[in-house]
Amino acid sequence: MQTQAYGTEAADRPLEPMTIERREPGPRDVAIDIAFCGVCHSDLHTARNEWGGTVYPCVPGHEIVGRVTAVGGEVDGFKVGDAVGVGCMVDSCRTCPSCQDGEEQYCTGSGFVGTYGGTDPVLGGPTHGGYTRHIVVDQDFVLRIGHDEKDLAAVAPLLCAGITTYSPLAHWKVGPGQKVGVVGLGGLGHMGVKIAAAMGADVTVFSTSPDKRDDALKLGAKDVIVSRDKDQMRAAAGTFDFILNTVAAPHDLDPFVAALKRDGTMVLVGVPAEPHPSPAVFNLVMKRRSIAGSLIGGIRETQEMLDFCHKHGITSDIEMIDMDEINHAYERMLKSDVKYRFVIDMNSLKVA
Repeated sequence: MQTQAYGTEAADRPLEPMTIERREPGPRDVAIDIAFCGVCHSDLHTARNEWGGTVYPCVPGHEIVGRVTAVGGEVDGFKVGDAVGVGCMVDSCRTCPSCQDGEEQYCTGSGFVGTYGGTDPVLGGPTHGGYTRHIVVDQDFVLRIGHDEKDLAAVAPLLCAGITTYSPLAHWKVGPGQKVGVVGLGGLGHMGVKIAAAMGADVTVFSTSPDKRDDALKLGAKDVIVSRDKDQMRAAAGTFDFILNTVAAPHDLDPFVAALKRDGTMVLVGVPAEPHPSPAVFNLVMKRRSIAGSLIGGIRETQEMLDFCHKHGITSDIEMIDMDEINHAYERMLKSDVKYRFVIDMNSLKVA
């Protein structure tokens, strides 16, 4: 079946209206009418082929919230009318050790199928994301949403920004009594602050801008360190149990490594288009510190994150836009001119 969408035919072309094909729901499928779709930096990277390998036409969007409109005969976890979400994945091999452990994002079989930019297992060609009116997804990759109706737009970014920050915080067992740093206060960083604070950690934001202090404190941080201030960074040395680095631009990692205690870990979740400068080994070996990475989260953990956020009243801070504002939103996103996540009202696609 055909559906309206917004996408691009080439890396140097703007996003514009197009029509795409969606499969008819199969026995295990859930058909979803998309209400809201968050705008992730990955959308921009992929649309503009900044990571390489983009297959066109490209329809981004992997922070999807909507309502179930139909279910296949074998679907047992969802019914028509349910509020549901779809994140960064719509399939995986299901059989490799990672998939068996509920860590589909690390699938070593066929690799996970991205919500956009993957290979459609039914129709062939590239999968298309949430900048559309409708999507059809296997029930195993659909998430239940418990938030109130009024909060659904602000839930959308949880499907990527929320799980990207929740997963490392949960994996490294962040909790009460720990001092946690969050580097960067953008779409990922503001979620990291909210979630780490809800886990009971003492949260400090590292920011290049002293103007972020008030916002950081409102989000749940206890302190802000201006990372360009060498005196402040020296005073922070050896004081953090864990640092979540959300910055998606190349930067010097050494001052943040130095801020870790013995056996502390800094986890990178921001993915820059160019590599970070190589960190100094001395900083790592002297206190058995670690630099690690983390990629979104599995479906089971994503559901856990949504339930955690529902319990603690956590949503993303958003700015709603219409579909035809997406190209301007991309340019604003590059300038960090959003607090803190754009979300598209998909009803506006009718007009666009």
